[in-house]
Amino acid sequence: MEVNILFEECLEGCLEKDWLKHLTERVLVAQGADLNAELGLAIVSQERIQELNLTYLGKNRPTDVLAFSMLPAENHVAFVSPPDGIQHLGEIIISYPQAAIQAKEHRHSIKKEIALLIIHGTLHLMGYEHDRPELEKQMRAREAEILGYVAGK
Repeated sequence: MEVNILFEECLEGCLEKDWLKHLTERVLVAQGADLNAELGLAIVSQERIQELNLTYLGKNRPTDVLAFSMLPAENHVAFVSPPDGIQHLGEIIISYPQAAIQAKEHRHSIKKEIALLIIHGTLHLMGYEHDRPELEKQMRAREAEILGYVAGK
């Protein structure tokens, strides 16, 4: 599995790349991702995620996580598979400042909040949604299962 990690310049060093890579790989394993899977993970500022949220979702406000899947959506024709044999899952973008706010609100560590956001983003890349109550319940349950797995419970 390949996890490409990028920090916005102002956030370099806020989290350890090795920890992020290992955590993301464990989430992918828990979700049964192909061993040749690849995804990008970006840690960005409030300003950058607000800009992306406006550009791609039409929402002019910061958010905690955005996920841009490269897998074919239901009822859509798949992209041509690249010859490298790698399953390109997509990109997860996390606002570090928003994660810090939410960690404080939920009274847990920033690392736990980042883990939750990586899990949430990965599930979106792999087709999970939460736009209806039954789908949200299913996604939240899967998030809790994966959090237990990556936490070693």
